[in-house]
Amino acid sequence: MPKERGEKVVATNRRARHDYTIEKTYEAGLVLTGTEVKSLREGRANLTDGYAYIDGGEAFLDAVNIPQYVQGNWTNHAAKRTRKLLLHKEEIVRLSHAVSAGGYTLVPLKLYFSDGRAKVEIAVAKGKREYDKRQTLREKQDKREAERAMRTRNRMGD
Repeated sequence: MPKERGEKVVATNRRARHDYTIEKTYEAGLVLTGTEVKSLREGRANLTDGYAYIDGGEAFLDAVNIPQYVQGNWTNHAAKRTRKLLLHKEEIVRLSHAVSAGGYTLVPLKLYFSDGRAKVEIAVAKGKREYDKRQTLREKQDKREAERAMRTRNRMGD
């Protein structure tokens, strides 16, 4: 069987980009069981409530929902168990300093397969206030309207 190539996205956390200001992103491997991998290959996962934390020099991913594998039996996994993240020691130290500085949290953005291996993209993020969220939405809407106006103006000129 040929080895997988490229990147296959399983789940994205679109809510995180709305609720947080993303400072820096990291790619981490995941320690998974067999039925978790099979469930992910079916494209089943939910990152919305998930978060990462550092404990004892190790990084963990918590509250990420990977549903049980349909054809799994007694070997099935718990859907919302804590999973260990695979990062370099320097990255873990950097992440722990950022979080301990205050105001920052670790949020999963994307869960995907890279060359056949399960990876998660985590971000050092700062929570947005309500008015920041409204301002971001307004800027996005204004940009969209400006592009639409430019498109119609360009069509009129042709």
